[in-house]
Amino acid sequence: MRSVVSFYICYVLCLCLGLACVVCVCVWNSHWRQGFAWDGSNQQFNWHPVLMVTGLIVLYGNGAVLYRVPLTWGQNKLPWKLLHASLMLLSLILSILGLCAVFDFHNAKSIPNMYSLHSWIGIAATVLFALQWAVGAAGFLLPCSPVSLRKLLKPVHVWFGGSILVFSIAACISGINEKLFFVLSGNQPYSSFPPEAIFANSLGVLIVAFGLVVLKILSNHKWQRPDSPPEETGYTQVIQDESE
Repeated sequence: MRSVVSFYICYVLCLCLGLACVVCVCVWNSHWRQGFAWDGSNQQFNWHPVLMVTGLIVLYGNGAVLYRVPLTWGQNKLPWKLLHASLMLLSLILSILGLCAVFDFHNAKSIPNMYSLHSWIGIAATVLFALQWAVGAAGFLLPCSPVSLRKLLKPVHVWFGGSILVFSIAACISGINEKLFFVLSGNQPYSSFPPEAIFANSLGVLIVAFGLVVLKILSNHKWQRPDSPPEETGYTQVIQDESE
């Protein structure tokens, strides 16, 4: 009981921090960076941090901890697999749209692509995420996937999931820092710590805090979902239920 209470405290904290991250990145780009558009202007770039933080950090993190929620343990696993896969797919789509926004902006402004460490880390995280989702869908959702393969893939899938989140956090906080160096100059240099810098740095702290809570949930063995019987890990149980 005490472990369950501790989990829900961490889970509520995870939800609150995730919501705070999304709100802060939207406020930063609407209040200080003049809002949003999709016309090759600076306002198009603003979609990049919003979509990456929302998709690659917040949705991804919440999708990763879905199996740890104790309320899901006594139920058939398949619906939660489908929800997990759907959340991760939505996260991946938002991340790809975020990349499209920045690449299209760079091309419109004749700015070179992929020249910074931030961009390398961000692309690596997104590519690994796409591969992770494809392999996970094939290994855990296809009816023809054998149980032995799922057991082999599970620890690798979990390890890569946490690693991708670390990559994503590194990409986001380096991107925040890079953006502030670019836009804060003249009368309000970054070194003078203007309000925008304080706010954006606070966003970076929230992202790190969110990631640490997610990793805490994922690393606690007491909060892992108990292994389901083989017939409940795929479509067999659903077929049996429908035939009764």
